[in-house]
Amino acid sequence: MTPEQQILETCRTIAVVGLSSNPLRPSYEVAQYMQRQGYRIIPVNPQESEVLGEKCYARLEDVPGKIDCVDVFRRPEFVPAIADSAIAIGARALWLQLDVVDDISIARARAAGLLAVQDRCLLIEHRRYFRFNNAPAPTPIG
Repeated sequence: MTPEQQILETCRTIAVVGLSSNPLRPSYEVAQYMQRQGYRIIPVNPQESEVLGEKCYARLEDVPGKIDCVDVFRRPEFVPAIADSAIAIGARALWLQLDVVDDISIARARAAGLLAVQDRCLLIEHRRYFRFNNAPAPTPIG
């Protein structure tokens, strides 16, 4: 099983760093899709107060409760600090979206025990794994 598949099957709460309230932004489209698939989405963006009906937090460290996966929609220069935060809060996975690449942060996350992928889209990978491989979809939350 690939790390992408493991994340999609086992991580039910996803903090989306850089999630925008603009429906035309890729972060919104991906988060909305994942929310519709039964994943809990937690927006993390200091410029927003609420996205997709969920309270938005300024930093990962401000989010109450457990975060399974940290999904990153930020430029690569911001990734090291986000990876450090993901490790510090005890996230199980770090996911860097398409065109977000930072080999050092990915290696650091893996060394800390996190599943970690980069330059991949959650939406695309979810569709590929659950729609095209006839795999059962994860059980929705609630």
